[in-house]
Amino acid sequence: MRIADKMQYNQVNQNLTKNRTEMSELQNQAATQKRINKPSDDPLSATRVLGARTEERGNQQYVKNINNAKSFLEFTDQSLAELSEILMRAKELAVSQSNDASGNEQSRQVTASELEQIYNQSVQIGNRKLGERYIFGGYKTQTAPFNQVGEYAGDDGDIKIGIHKDSFVAMNIPGSKVFLGKGLGSDGVIRSKVESPKTADELRDYKDEEAQRELRNKELEENYVETRAPASSYRAQRMGAIQKDPVTGSGGINVFQTLRGLEVSLRTNDKEGIQESLDTLDQAISQVVLARADVGARVMSVNNTVDSVQKAIVDNRITASQMEDVELFEVVSNMNKTDSALRATLETSGKVIQPSLLDFLK
Repeated sequence: MRIADKMQYNQVNQNLTKNRTEMSELQNQAATQKRINKPSDDPLSATRVLGARTEERGNQQYVKNINNAKSFLEFTDQSLAELSEILMRAKELAVSQSNDASGNEQSRQVTASELEQIYNQSVQIGNRKLGERYIFGGYKTQTAPFNQVGEYAGDDGDIKIGIHKDSFVAMNIPGSKVFLGKGLGSDGVIRSKVESPKTADELRDYKDEEAQRELRNKELEENYVETRAPASSYRAQRMGAIQKDPVTGSGGINVFQTLRGLEVSLRTNDKEGIQESLDTLDQAISQVVLARADVGARVMSVNNTVDSVQKAIVDNRITASQMEDVELFEVVSNMNKTDSALRATLETSGKVIQPSLLDFLK
């Protein structure tokens, strides 16, 4: 077969292009230390690497959500701890003034002033903010949940945040449960009765129910006694709250009403009212302790979840690294071999392509 000059030129050109292309790819791999720099390098592995990176980004967002929820829950626990302490102090004062042996009318008047400060402090705790959000307002995080007389302006919503795939945790406890005892059963367990609205219709129904509840609350407030009513009226209210909440029918305790009732009993020198308030204070303290236990369980849950999510992030990085990273020593070895092949191609090309007549005529 006759070998034409054009065939020789084409073969030399193809060999040089092949060697230079291989050298360029190896140099790129050495510079990036990645075996896959574009999908065409390995379509199957590239798909798996992209999937692993997408999952890693999602897990990183879950970690951010968990840290946000954890800070919210920990601040809530700190506030509930302070509320528990002032309630215990209120009980100590009630015990010390519950009989004539340890208290008299004058000492009860002085103690009532301290109870007033405890009441104001409890209202301040109910209106705590983390950043720009009130922690006890339910969904209404931009409005102060309680006024000075203990009226609740929030709702019963649980702010749920995603901490893993199809896994959510409520990062707040509504003030109506902690301070008013709403949603507590006869066994003292806090039960969430409000689900997050998922559609526009559910949201509309939820707002309608909230408006009706607020109307019922106002009607009940109109029937309540004034702040300085006789102590016997407060005793009746406290005992009613122990047996059945007038709004929800649950067995919770109104913390503000209990503290205010004790204060009035002290100011009016009502020993029976002070003694009856001891049981109410015990239930109020238990109510706050149960709320703290609920918060602690949620914190433990998010702590366990963050460990698994961080482990998943590490596993995804290992998987992606195994598929796309190169063995550097292997790349350097291949570069040396390709460089030798390229040099050999250049040397042999000069011998194969001999000068033609046109080169002499230039």
